[in-house]
Order: sequence, then C-alpha cells, then structure tokens
Amino acid sequence: MALTLPRLDRRRALQSAAAGLVALGLLLWWLLASGGGPSPSGRVTFATGVSTGVYDTYGRMLEQDLARDLPDVDVRLEQTRGSPDNVERLARGRATFAIAATDAVAAYQGEGAGRLRACARLYDDYMQLVVPRGSAVRSARGLKHLRVGVGDDGSGVQLITRALIKAAGLDFDRDIRAERVGIDAMPKLLRQGKLDAFFWSGGLPTTAVRTLAHAYPIRLVQLGDLTGPLHRQGGVTRYYRAATVPADAYEEIRRPEPVKTIAVPNLLVTTDRVAPDLAEGVTRTVIENRDRIGAKVHAAQKVDLRTAVFTDPLALHKGAARYYRSVKP
Repeated sequence: MALTLPRLDRRRALQSAAAGLVALGLLLWWLLASGGGPSPSGRVTFATGVSTGVYDTYGRMLEQDLARDLPDVDVRLEQTRGSPDNVERLARGRATFAIAATDAVAAYQGEGAGRLRACARLYDDYMQLVVPRGSAVRSARGLKHLRVGVGDDGSGVQLITRALIKAAGLDFDRDIRAERVGIDAMPKLLRQGKLDAFFWSGGLPTTAVRTLAHAYPIRLVQLGDLTGPLHRQGGVTRYYRAATVPADAYEEIRRPEPVKTIAVPNLLVTTDRVAPDLAEGVTRTVIENRDRIGAKVHAAQKVDLRTAVFTDPLALHKGAARYYRSVKP
C-alpha cells in the first residue's frame, strides 16, 4: 500500500525543494560572478624591463606569488628596453602582461593600440638626473655640450628625457652629446668618467643608483624648475606631475637632501585577448601581495586598492574590474 503524505506536508516538501533550488541557483551565480570556475591555466609572458631596473625586480617577485596563487599558469618573464617596448609587445600579441608608464601607453598609436587594457595602477616612476658630486650642473639647463646618458632607444627613460631636454630649452640632437645606453651601463660609464650625467626614470630606490652611490660620490639634480615648461608641451606630458625624491630614498648619498623632480605613474597592462579569470587572478595577486613585494621593491608599497582603479589612459580589463567589485566595501 502506497504511503500518501498529507496535503500540508506535500506543500511543505515542495516549498523546501523550491527553496533548495533557489539556493543552488544563487550559489552557481555567485561562483560564476566571482570567477569560481576552473583555475586559469596556460603560459603567459610578462614583459618587465632592463635587468638592473625596478620593473624587472618587481616582475621576479610577482612571478613567485603567481606561482603560488595560480599554480596552473606558467609565467615566463622577458627583459625588455622598458615601457614603449613593453606596450608594443602587448599590442602586437608578443606579451600577455607588462608594466608600462602612462606616458608610453598614451604615446603608442600603432597596431593593436585599441586592444590595450589595464589591470591596476601600480607605483610612480621618479625622474632622476644623476651627476658626480663635484659637478657644476644644478639644472638640466646646465647639460649643454655635456655627455649625457639618455636611455636606450625605445625606452621610457628616453621618452621623458627628450621632453625634459626640450623643456630646458635645449635641442636633444644638437645641444647635448646623447649616449643612448640604459641603466645597466650608465652608472659604470659615469664612474669611469665617460659620462657627465645620466637620466633615469624608475621607482624609489633603484638598485643600480644605490650601488653606484655606495661606491662613487654622486648627487641628484633637481628637475622641479621644468614642470611648467614641460606641461606647456601638451600631449603625453599631462601624465607628468611635480614630485620630490625624499632624502632617505638614497641613504648611500652623502648628506642627502629632498630633490624636486617629475614623476609618472606605472600601470599593469594587458589586452582584451586575455581571459577575464586570468586577468582577475593576476590583479588579485598584485594587490594582495603588495606588502611582501614591497619588502624588497620599496616602490611597490605604493600600490593601493583605492587608487589602483585609476588607470587613465586605459580602461580596466573586465576581469580586473570584476576583482575590484568583489572587494568593494
């Protein structure tokens, strides 16, 4: 004989089943919305910078965290000439992620420019004009006829150096003896007396400058007097802001003092080719490992959840945007 439930019990059973289905549906929706599907996998290429620069150090630290947080992702680091090189590699599909300064991102108008997206605003690069301690140079205007390291061709250093030289009223090609070498070579050339000065744009402190200051007497030259002329040039110079290198940035410099200069923000950049779950995972690792990376790369301490979303001139990648929505208070 079949057991028949009272009508009231049947109603309660149906209501319980319906409630269970609703709960299951909500759970599935939450998992999909929060990237709770399969973990990202595959190989990604991360373009960094020159071997002695902050980009490369940051990339090596981040690689360790990504190996832990995204174990199925094979991260390959590539050393490059810097921001303009990184942006072009991304746009042309030769890199998956990269660090790049906002001026270089805005300046790139080549193939694939419209596919560029940002995951986070990171830290600022500070322009540093380095001279021997006994140099008579007190401003970029004093570089006329001198041998000046300006960064490799295609580097972010040279991009901003050209703008600064112009702001100083000098002609890049005629008024200085431009040596087109990078931070991997400039400190040695200065120490050997083969350069009178060099420009560098990087996070504070930059290991190569610290190492030089420890072995050879140097000082930083102020660039604050160029802020007005620089901004009057228009274009990408709108991404440059007045800043100060604090006295304790390079304690190796004898009697260090605060130095007024120019700074430009860096972005973690990718493209719309990258899957949302991968972009979300990388963004999460960048933000949540700030303190660990910052213990080695001091500039990374400036990465902040409140400012990371301000990625002008690029839109946020949809995966990065999803991460920021998930942690919004």
